[in-house]
Formats: sequence, C-alpha cells, structure tokens
Amino acid sequence: MNTLNSVFLLLDIALNNLPFPWFRLACFVLWSCGYVIFQWVIHACGFTWWPYPFLELNKSWAPRWYFSLAKIHIPCYGIYSLIVKAKNTIIPRLFPRAFLSFVRLEGKVALITGGASGIGEEAVRLFVVHGAFVVIADIQDELGHQVVASINSNKVSYQHCDVRDENQVEQTVKYTLEKYGSLDILYSNAGILGPVTGILELDLNGFDNTIDVNIRGMAAAIKHAARAMVEKNIRGSIICTASVAASLAGVGTLAYTTSKHGLIGLVRSACSELGVYGIRVNCVSPSAVATPLSCKAVNLQPSEFEAIFGAMANLKGVTLKGKDIAEAALFLASDESRYISGQNLVVDGGYTVVNGRQEPAFQDS
Repeated sequence: MNTLNSVFLLLDIALNNLPFPWFRLACFVLWSCGYVIFQWVIHACGFTWWPYPFLELNKSWAPRWYFSLAKIHIPCYGIYSLIVKAKNTIIPRLFPRAFLSFVRLEGKVALITGGASGIGEEAVRLFVVHGAFVVIADIQDELGHQVVASINSNKVSYQHCDVRDENQVEQTVKYTLEKYGSLDILYSNAGILGPVTGILELDLNGFDNTIDVNIRGMAAAIKHAARAMVEKNIRGSIICTASVAASLAGVGTLAYTTSKHGLIGLVRSACSELGVYGIRVNCVSPSAVATPLSCKAVNLQPSEFEAIFGAMANLKGVTLKGKDIAEAALFLASDESRYISGQNLVVDGGYTVVNGRQEPAFQDS
C-alpha cells in the first residue's frame, strides 16, 4: 500500500509540474476528486500509513481534510498558470540575459547610427543584452540620452552625429575607439524617408537630402569604420539598413526607393573590396515597421499603421516589429554569419517573393 500511495504522490507532483492551460482545469479537478476517493477507500480498509503522518485517520474531520486538500489544488493551477506566464513574458524583460541560450556579442564593440529610436534603439538594447559595448550615434540628442539612461550601463554611450557630415562620422568612430578600444561592428541604420512626392512634383532639394543621408551617410560610416577595422586588423561586420523598397518600386517614395536601390550597390561594392581584410558587409531590408519615423510620415498611430500594412502582408498572424529587424542585424553581426557577406537579408514575411508589388504607400497629394 505504501508503494501505491507513493505512486499517487509522484503522479500528483508530475501533474503539478505540467503547464496545464485553463481548458484542462477539468483534468485537475478529476484528479483531485480521484485522490480523495482513493484516500477514503484506504481509510475504509483500515490502513494506517499515510503520506501526511500528522493527520490521524480516526479523526472525524479526516474526510473534510482531504476534500479541502482537493479544493486547494484548483486555485493552485491558476497560480501556476500565472507563474508560467510571468516566466515567459515579465521576468525575461526584467532579467533578459538570464533567458538567453548563449550570448552572441560578448566583449564586442558596436557603433549604431540612428540608434536613438525605432529599429536602431531596438538594436542597441538587443546588442547590449548580448554582451556588446554600444555607441549610439544620432542627431536626436534627448532621445539618445534617454536610451542610455534607461539601459543604465557603462556598456552603452551616446555621441551626437549627423551622418551627412563626414567629419562628425569620423569623430564618432574615433570616440568609439577611445571609449572602448575597438570597433567590431558597424550597424549603419540612420535614414530618412525623404519628400512624399513622385517624379512629376519631385522636390530636388529634398531628393538631394535623402541621398545625402541614405547613401552618402552610409558610405561615410562604412569608410571610417572599415578604416578602423583594417588598422586594428579586426575581422569585423558591417550592416546597413536597406528596405523592401530596394527590391520593389512603388512601396516607398521615389527619393527613398532610389536611395535604397543605391545602397544595395554600395553594400555589394564594399563587400568586394573589404573581403580581403576579413570584413563582412551585408544589409537587412525590412518591410513596413511602425517606427516613429514611419508613423509620422503617414500620420498614423502605430496600431493603425500595423493594421493597414498587416492586411497587405503575406505572412499572417505575425506583426513585424522593430525587434525583428534588430534580431536580423544581430545575426549578421554575430559569428553565426561568419561566412555571409554581400547579402541583402529581406525581412518581409515573403511579401516581395509572393506578390512582387503592393500599392504605393506614398502618393502625390
């Protein structure tokens, strides 16, 4: 009988360690009732050994004790469900590194342009979690300092940098080297959408500014980061943020689409030149992401933005977030992609492959 009772106890422990969802609560109730009946049967047969030695079977309230024990199990399932939810959602946010299978960028130094908001901010936070020292380069000084303060670590710092000014880019690279002693990763993410006009009403000054930021700024960042890597004999990784607009026309403004097509050429050319130094150059091309920049351009709230572009997406049931793009950049920055260079990693849920074209997001007014 001792063996049989022990089996019931082991089963009880096993059941309590399974992640029962609410719809299986009935299973728990049935188990508890079965356990009570089992104990009463043993009681009726006159056995005196119990897993709870402090309870005497000859007590008149013994049946009520076991019935209460069964009832206590029911809210325990609810508590266990909350614990599982906390483990999978809340706790990882408070202690992110504790839930990583491995750290991908331990000890490496990364420079991220456009890192004060949007995709860049997500990349900053993710890279730091994975052990990197990060310099945020942006023109949004207040936001940049807020990101640094929120991370609250000496592994991240902020430097004002307008990528249109090559001198500022060069000084930012020097600052990174002086601050952390190395530069292993450049994530050139700074970019703008440019004028929301088509070719017939094209604002050429706005067009020039878009090219200055999205191509010239990227070129300046690659130039000076690559120089630092070559000088220090670092087999580094350079990543640029492109766009699905680099693969398709009609999904962005004319100026933006032109700049992103040009960026692909820049990445491939840099790849061909820097491979001899062991430096990898790639880009990541996101589909529509509800960043502050994107939402402001179309005058939509993030939820509205995601609803509209999600309806056009090929991959249903998943909403593209800035963190998804940061994860792609993390892969390209890490040693997991050590033999990948010259590639355009498109993160669009297969849209450009399946559809080929969507309705223009921006049209002349």
